[in-house]
Amino acid sequence: MLPPSPSVFEHLIEELAGELHLDAAMRTLYATDASVYREMPQAVALPKSEEDIIRLIRFARDHGTSLVPRTAGTSLAGQVVGAGIIVDVSRYLNRVLEIDAGRRRVRVQPGVVRNELNLALAPHGLFFAPETSTQNRAMIGGMVGNNSCGANSVIYGSTREHLVSVRAILSDGSVAEFGPLGPEEFAVKCSDSSLEATIYREIGQLLGDINNREAIAREFPKKSIHRRNTGYALDSLADCAPFSPGGPPFNFCRLLAGSEGTLAFLTEITLACTALPPRESALVCAHCATIDEALRANLVALQYAPRSCELIDHHILECTKTNFEQRRNRFFVQGDPGAILAVELAANARNEVAKMAGRLETELRAAGLGYHYPTVWGADQQRVWNLRKAALGLLSNLPGDAKPVAVIEDTAVDPEDLPAFVRDFDDILRRRDLSAVHYGHAASGELHLRPILNLKAKEGQRLFRVVATEVAHLVKRYGGSLSGEHGDGRLRGEFLSLMVGEKNYALFRDIKRTWDPSGVFNPGKIVDTPPMDASLRYEPEQAVREIATVLNFSDSRGILRAAEQCNGSGDCRKSHLMGGTMCPSYMATRNERDTTRARANMLREVLTRSLKANPFDSDEIAGVMDLCLSCKGCKSECPSNVDVARLKAEWLQQFHDARGVPLRSRAIGNFARAMALASVAPAVYNFAIGHSLIAPLLKRSVGFAQGRSIPKLYKTTLRRWYRSHANQSGSFPNGRVFLFCDEFTNFNDAEIGIKAVRLLNRLGYQVIIPPHVDSGRAQISKGLLRDARRLAIRNVELLKNAATADTPLIGIEPSAILGFRDEVPDLVPAHLIGAAKTLAKHALLIDEFLAREVDLGRIRHETFTQQPRAIKLHGHCHQKALASLTPTVKVLELPVNYKVQVIPSGCCGMAGSFGYEEEHFQVSMQIGELVLLPTVRSAPAETIIAAPGTSCRHQIKDGTSRIALHPIEILADALAR
Repeated sequence: MLPPSPSVFEHLIEELAGELHLDAAMRTLYATDASVYREMPQAVALPKSEEDIIRLIRFARDHGTSLVPRTAGTSLAGQVVGAGIIVDVSRYLNRVLEIDAGRRRVRVQPGVVRNELNLALAPHGLFFAPETSTQNRAMIGGMVGNNSCGANSVIYGSTREHLVSVRAILSDGSVAEFGPLGPEEFAVKCSDSSLEATIYREIGQLLGDINNREAIAREFPKKSIHRRNTGYALDSLADCAPFSPGGPPFNFCRLLAGSEGTLAFLTEITLACTALPPRESALVCAHCATIDEALRANLVALQYAPRSCELIDHHILECTKTNFEQRRNRFFVQGDPGAILAVELAANARNEVAKMAGRLETELRAAGLGYHYPTVWGADQQRVWNLRKAALGLLSNLPGDAKPVAVIEDTAVDPEDLPAFVRDFDDILRRRDLSAVHYGHAASGELHLRPILNLKAKEGQRLFRVVATEVAHLVKRYGGSLSGEHGDGRLRGEFLSLMVGEKNYALFRDIKRTWDPSGVFNPGKIVDTPPMDASLRYEPEQAVREIATVLNFSDSRGILRAAEQCNGSGDCRKSHLMGGTMCPSYMATRNERDTTRARANMLREVLTRSLKANPFDSDEIAGVMDLCLSCKGCKSECPSNVDVARLKAEWLQQFHDARGVPLRSRAIGNFARAMALASVAPAVYNFAIGHSLIAPLLKRSVGFAQGRSIPKLYKTTLRRWYRSHANQSGSFPNGRVFLFCDEFTNFNDAEIGIKAVRLLNRLGYQVIIPPHVDSGRAQISKGLLRDARRLAIRNVELLKNAATADTPLIGIEPSAILGFRDEVPDLVPAHLIGAAKTLAKHALLIDEFLAREVDLGRIRHETFTQQPRAIKLHGHCHQKALASLTPTVKVLELPVNYKVQVIPSGCCGMAGSFGYEEEHFQVSMQIGELVLLPTVRSAPAETIIAAPGTSCRHQIKDGTSRIALHPIEILADALAR
């Protein structure tokens, strides 16, 4: 049957309460997940209700197409890639429907995020225990579909063990409720002519046959392996009454868990919750010389009933060195271990945990396993877990086209067999001159083993199949499971007949045909899958287009490879409830189009497939880049180091080359020139931008939102004031500093600059404003990179011999000074790169400089007031991404009774010119309203609101009518009189 025509789809659009997208851009964004596969869907649906799901199922059945259920899209085996209609439930079907604390039950829609669910359960003393590494964006529907486990499965098991009942739509559009049944209830279910009854009768016949049950028991993975996701879970159903006398009640949820959306569409899911874990825990992080040594240490650790044992190998540890966020999480690492085994121990009292940790260390030392055993307590444990959970993304950081590939990354064997299994696995790779990354859940016998392959090459694709085949035979020899938690999908489906035998595979096909005779639900997954090396993301011997750029992308070997670093792990899909900055536009819209992943994927698609001389001339790229705020959150928080702000700046420059520079972009890029002209008569300028008739005309002329105020000029410029008033004391015992007089501080925030100079003078520093030009921040933000390059070159030439470790270049506006660390070295020509990198080391935020001087004993608490004040601090995005808020907190607490609370906000939503622009104003305010603006409004009037960024302060003013202060203003006002 031919796919539905556009007119047929248009009729479906009219019937749905939700959305149906037919455009090429949206379909492209859903053509990939976190796997190596790519297949263009016919459409993307975002249903709003169960009725929408029923309409979609009936449409698919009547028109010979299929539905591919999708939540966060982080599948590693290609489960949510397909040629039918992608049905993304994450945007609208994401409510917690009912919490029954007394029975420890919760009922949710499939798009509820695991960690957000646990925020709702915590006040009741409960949590949903399975914890995938993607837990801050993984959704319950996806966790059921994959039967997800996580680090703690040795204690809590998999999602299957917590799945009580579901409400499901069957392939004929009928609604069914699946839950535990006694023998009489099972018989009743078989009694009518509905599809549901047919399903019950079929399973009764299939498992009622003792020959089938014996084949299942003989061929399925060992029962000692807790993580068994091999095909449909007939072994788990066979353990139930009436097929196993004395077994638990029959429950089809056991089959639906791990079925990957191939049997039914779940609309409501009821889960069993668990009491919150023991309050005291610690991690013993055993440093080992080799992976084999760590796996033998794991067998010792298992005797202490750990909550988890996680392996981190040297490949991952190396990758953490180049990721800004994860470098901070290496605090516990000593030297360069071959592997670290992180063992989580828990008890009700700290001293009990300490005793267990001590005994474990003693036993490991006696066995000659490991050389360093730091015990990590409290909040620092999460930093270790964050490093481990970032592994999937970090692995994309390896330069070049060869990457660690998800192909046999989900094998599970008995933990006792794990050391020998890994030795045999490594032998397979060694014979083929390959290496692999090893990490994962050692306690439960599952390691995520990733061979390093180049899937752009024919040989790499050949090895992809060869390694998969040989490892499948190896897993079978150990009685293991080819999938422990990531599922079979299209990657492992081809090998299921080997793993469970032809007879059991035939039973799988019978199950699929009974539940879904028309092939509506996610065809080509688990059974009747296409070849595992079909529909790969890259074609063999695919040419990598070399594209000339203004920014230097040599570290990633070109801009295309910089975009390809995104592996689809979806870290950018977390909400504001999960903390962090990435990705503010997604946090506001909950639209896949507005993720870091979407932007990198679209850039990769277009740069790879476009036939244009200038491939950046693309409306599809423009669509996904539109709501990027260039906040830099992805630069630090994306474990794959995908820096979309950098990619966007380059795309914009190339886009301008093709289509010209818009008037507004040119006006923003010329901000400093305009302010210099206006500063001749600041009162006139301020009158005009505040006038009820003139201001709207001015805003309309440049496309600014009417609801946004325009910042005023100070009565003088900082440079003008400096020439007459700075350094008047004549005594500077602490030496001198160079102040970068950025264009924002010079014109609009000159009062802050004046206070900064006076503060530094008072603290014993001579302040020099050296010759320099504008920062180039406005030009970079609007893609005027050639203009920014001219400024960068001139600044490096002027400042390279001035700034040193003893006389640093300090800045007040984070986005301006931090450009020296970020974009400037990538803008200047080769002969200036060394000087630019040296300058970057000596370019400090004024907060960083003051904190350093405090540590050196040159600034003392006694210099400041003793009065108590409470401060709420909102950090600038670039500061959080490229530096740290720690120095800011430190200097704000120089007055001994000043107490700082960091607001857990991401981006404020302003992002330079973004929040001024008419078409972006609403999203800008939505982002502000997530955390920042409500927090500021609720703060007592006497609480000081601190914000280092000029845009952040402006957003707070427009959104709350409160005046936020730069930390330097607060310190200057706090000087003892």
